[in-house]
Amino acid sequence: MASKHCTSRSLFGSLLQTTPHRSTALPPPFLLPAFAQSTPFSTTSPVSSKPTKKWNNSTRGMSAIKRSGLNKRIKLSVDLAKLPRPVLDPSLRSQVQVDPNHGLYGFFNTTRDALMSPEQLHAHGRGWTVQELRVKSWDDLWRLWWVSALEVNRIKTYEQERERVRAGYGAYEAEGRLKEVRSTQKAVRHVLTERWYAWEAARVAAVEDPEVDLFPPSGGRGFVPGRGNEEEDVKTEKLPFQEALGSYQPGVGSGQQPTAP
Repeated sequence: MASKHCTSRSLFGSLLQTTPHRSTALPPPFLLPAFAQSTPFSTTSPVSSKPTKKWNNSTRGMSAIKRSGLNKRIKLSVDLAKLPRPVLDPSLRSQVQVDPNHGLYGFFNTTRDALMSPEQLHAHGRGWTVQELRVKSWDDLWRLWWVSALEVNRIKTYEQERERVRAGYGAYEAEGRLKEVRSTQKAVRHVLTERWYAWEAARVAAVEDPEVDLFPPSGGRGFVPGRGNEEEDVKTEKLPFQEALGSYQPGVGSGQQPTAP
């Protein structure tokens, strides 16, 4: 009979063949270091040196974003039972008087439609030119500018409404209409710029002109013709007999006419 040598393989085999016990359910001793915890789960020391900060805010914890609600000590001034309720029946609703000439109606056409048809958008003329606006007054330019601004707002309002309802029409016609309005506004700005430069040139010329007074006194004249062409008075020295003759008036005091010598 061959003798059996006591080796590590035979020892582990005998351990595996033994009846399982609670003590044998543990891993082998050489695997225990792998299951040992090297560092703690929390790096914070168990006893902190700093005291806990105390919050003195009474409304702490109330958040509208997190919907944490109100504090029990806070009372609202509005009672849920006194809140107004919407009137669902149209016949019971109060009739609101609306001004038929309200300014907000200017954002719509004469028929006050929410949308304009492509034919209505395309029914427009050309824009004003610079040559035509040069002969207009300040009031006419002011009115034309604000009429153009109102038309731009109306076109933009229709554009937003078409995008909201996804109409799918009218964009091309509205673009052409807006182009003509923009050209009119550009021409108005061009004319006003020309007038400003003309006024500035006239102001500079008036400052250099001696006949013009830009800041006349109260009741004075702003323009005095010939003020710069006056010659300076030449002062001459008078002799004594000339001064005497200058003060002498014939026939004064004697009552007789002077006679020749």
